[in-house]
Amino acid sequence: MSILITGADGYIGWPTALRIATRTDERVVLVDNFGRREWVESVGSTSAVPIASIDERIDAAEEVHGCANLSFVEVDLTDRDAVDELLSVHEPSVVVHTAAQPSAPYSQINGERANFTQHNNMQATRNLLWGLDTHDLNDTHFIETTTTGVYGAPEFPIPEGGATMENQGERDEVPFPAMAGSWYHLSKSHDAANMRLAHDQFDIPISDVRTAITYGTETEETAVDSRLATRFDFDYYFGVVTHRFCAQAIAGYPMTVYGKGEQRKPFIALEDAVEGLAQLALSDADDRPDDHVVYNQVTRAISIVEMAETIADVSDEYDLDVEVEHFENPRDEDETHKMEIENDRYADLIGGQSTTFEEGVRSILGTLVEYDDTITAHEDRFLPGVLTEDE
Repeated sequence: MSILITGADGYIGWPTALRIATRTDERVVLVDNFGRREWVESVGSTSAVPIASIDERIDAAEEVHGCANLSFVEVDLTDRDAVDELLSVHEPSVVVHTAAQPSAPYSQINGERANFTQHNNMQATRNLLWGLDTHDLNDTHFIETTTTGVYGAPEFPIPEGGATMENQGERDEVPFPAMAGSWYHLSKSHDAANMRLAHDQFDIPISDVRTAITYGTETEETAVDSRLATRFDFDYYFGVVTHRFCAQAIAGYPMTVYGKGEQRKPFIALEDAVEGLAQLALSDADDRPDDHVVYNQVTRAISIVEMAETIADVSDEYDLDVEVEHFENPRDEDETHKMEIENDRYADLIGGQSTTFEEGVRSILGTLVEYDDTITAHEDRFLPGVLTEDE
């Protein structure tokens, strides 16, 4: 038996795999097809932090952390035969599924990328779920990072799981409706529905981990050696807003707040996101859920303008000249929406937030000052609308 991590070359997947491997003697099988590296390159950008090859990463993990239990398999999860072979050979007791095309802006570029995003993400998940049932691995704990984006921006507090619906005096718990605002987020809404169906039909234990906007450059394990670093994207298409703002601060480029920026978004530090996935993956077999459980992987909601102002304040510590500028919002959204999201189940899982937003920003800027040349060389990728037809 083994623990299988998909998307293990990615921003969350790699540090999650590393943390799990340091805490268990079980074989940890890393799975990826290096799609993220190709997609970022296709939009003319790169990771600000240099990323080692997967072989170098595994060698460094054994050398630095004594992880002799890591191995790697290159697999395209949209290939059903390849997934069947992967599962039959390794017979995982746990699957941590972090593989996906993760960018909402990338999925919005054109119909081709919208189709690719949904096919890639949904086909991979379906292949894994059907493969587990086909190979009688129905006790395998299936953990997937979906997204808090499946919730949209409702005016009521977002529950950690389903919603209560009332009609003609009758009440029942129902899955939260798909209110996604991009083709990427909708792919994850479909994943959530497919996981629920797989649990009902195949009796597979499911943890649907709805991940908030994740920020940070390192975790306890990756910080030890540069070969263990995870990627850090900062362009408009693959860089989340916190990362993009921090990169803009490094480049002396005004932080671009769209509209008023008063809307609150859910956030979580990379350290806290990795810890939750590791806790779920390493739970004792007797304690593993045999149900379908939703976790809101978020520690707090922050407004965009508060985030920008915090980054500007911390930037003073690095003698960076940072300005906050407001631009017309290209998205159709309520610029004053105050998101409230319940996270008691997830907070209990990780024992509470370990990294504050200000601490996270300080760590990001401290890392990025070493790579200012890379960032400034790609500063034209901070804003949308720079792709050519060929790109």
